[in-house]
Amino acid sequence: MADDSKPVYLRLREIIAASILDGAFRDGDMLPSVRALAAQQGANPLTVAKAYQCFQDDELVVVKRGVGMFVADGATRRLREMERAKFLDTVWPPVAEQIRRLGIDVADLDMQRA
Repeated sequence: MADDSKPVYLRLREIIAASILDGAFRDGDMLPSVRALAAQQGANPLTVAKAYQCFQDDELVVVKRGVGMFVADGATRRLREMERAKFLDTVWPPVAEQIRRLGIDVADLDMQRA
């Protein structure tokens, strides 16, 4: 579910992160070029470059000049740890509060309902 209130580069970052966490790109795999991802997502190449820069800043991707951008060794594990911490710190607390407020039981959280 997209959050249109977020800047486009952050939404692109989430798409790339999900692709890495879901195994579409594994450690050592080459990522799509800026232009290819921009065309695929209907985004400005400069915006895609900014999203990729976030991953470079976090040392989750490495650039091989003249070749392309690659998922760094250990990036999947580190990204999962980062995303897990973010979820537990920012996403889960209001969800847990809403569950408490509504009196939802763990048995009510049957994941098969989706």
